Amino acid sequence: MNLREIKKVKREWPDRAMVVSLMVPCEEEPWKKILKEVEDTEADGVELNFGCPHGMSERGMGSAVGQVPEYIEMVARWCKQHTRMPVIVKLTPNITDIRRPANAAKQGGADAVSLINTINSITAIDLDNFAPQPTIDGKGSHGGYCGPAVRPIALSMVSEIARDKDTRGLPISGIGGIATWRDAAEFIALSCGTVQVCTAAMAYGFRIVQEMASGLSNWMNEKGYRTIDDFRGLAVPNVTDWQYLNLNYVTKARIDQDLCIKCGRCYAACEDTSHQAISATKNGRRHFEVIDEECVACNLCVNVCPVDGCITMERLTAGTDPRTGKDINPAYANWTTHPNNPMSLKAAE
Repeated sequence: MNLREIKKVKREWPDRAMVVSLMVPCEEEPWKKILKEVEDTEADGVELNFGCPHGMSERGMGSAVGQVPEYIEMVARWCKQHTRMPVIVKLTPNITDIRRPANAAKQGGADAVSLINTINSITAIDLDNFAPQPTIDGKGSHGGYCGPAVRPIALSMVSEIARDKDTRGLPISGIGGIATWRDAAEFIALSCGTVQVCTAAMAYGFRIVQEMASGLSNWMNEKGYRTIDDFRGLAVPNVTDWQYLNLNYVTKARIDQDLCIKCGRCYAACEDTSHQAISATKNGRRHFEVIDEECVACNLCVNVCPVDGCITMERLTAGTDPRTGKDINPAYANWTTHPNNPMSLKAAE
């Protein structure tokens, strides 16, 4: 372990927090020993790595611990008994319900949790030697998937911990694909007190963190937020379960004809994989327009359109034509039973 380097960095930068990541087998004495050694470096805290899948699970460490709440609670309790330093538990996403390990960390006395660690994955198969890449002497193994692609998963898991009654209020350090100030702000809005950056720094260098801090500061000034606590957690009350969504809230896609470049991507996507709710011609000419009666507000056309702002979702008053204000479809008055609503009982039949 690089204890000497940790001590040197802390002494050269005494005003900076130094949190040391640890992976140790599930035995109390090794944890007791390593914690004392880390304390001697004058580090400010430890992060228990219960998430790494890179070969550590086969050795009884990393995600092998993070997938067993009882182990998390046990080790967290050991660490709180044997160190004065704050203890952060880093959680694995390779689990069905992230709330259980988070609650175990809390029950063990952990001061905070951090998430998510990397996701078990095989990135590619070499089709010449038929082995996973990267290949080592003709063989390959699983690794940890990270970066921007895992950010939606991380946000979801953070939100689950933030709004669960058993873990609500537990300090969270957000991890997973954070590469811009906006990414950081989203994690903070879901109650994270800090965020961590790895993949973006690997790709763009450490200066990316300075740019993120600057961008976040500018946004906060525009919004009138003096500290991150002014907006931390504001998104949590707006995260809910599907059964509590308002199914009478009706929106329809709208195509701005002045911005439309007539590429037809919205039509192809809707025609082949959605609800055939976009017409392709008008008066014999190429013209794309939404068919209100068929549109179920799936947002697919918005996502595939290459022109920003060309296709938007417009809220409708149930049963009215937004252009005339007249009642054109009384069935929309009860959207929860309308057959075009994919979550309605009639649609299910």
